[in-house]
Amino acid sequence: MRLGKCKDVFSMSLKDRISDDIKTAMKAKDKLRLETVRSIKKVILEKETLVRPSGQSELTPEQELEVLTQLAKQRKDSVEQYRKAGREDLATQEAQELEIIAEYLPQQLSDAEVEAVIDDLIAKTGATSPKDMGKVMGPAMQQLKGRADGGKVQALVKAKLGS
Repeated sequence: MRLGKCKDVFSMSLKDRISDDIKTAMKAKDKLRLETVRSIKKVILEKETLVRPSGQSELTPEQELEVLTQLAKQRKDSVEQYRKAGREDLATQEAQELEIIAEYLPQQLSDAEVEAVIDDLIAKTGATSPKDMGKVMGPAMQQLKGRADGGKVQALVKAKLGS
């Protein structure tokens, strides 16, 4: 993205940013980026169509984050499946698409930052055993939504609670 255009990228709506990125990818003849960004836009528009009956005209930032997180998770799963099947060519393409999708997601927290949040929640909830995992996981996923992988969070909570 050109510097002149990105002066306020974060105040720009996701749909506007995606539309700009589609134009930029078309001009640059970047086929992979163009297809990936178009697929993001398609899913967002489909989701907006689903929420219209409830009187909502656009997705909330939380709903946009859900869409992006879902797309990223699908790509991660695909990369794993293709690698297991020995299809490195397809795994590479999915990994490249994942990198493009990740540009729209919030900055991911480091393992240490995620661990600090989990430690804090364990202390607040008084969780001491694997039976208390639900007490920690719900608030942890709310607090870390879009900023940490759910599988990683679950593994850390399990390790901390001794399961």
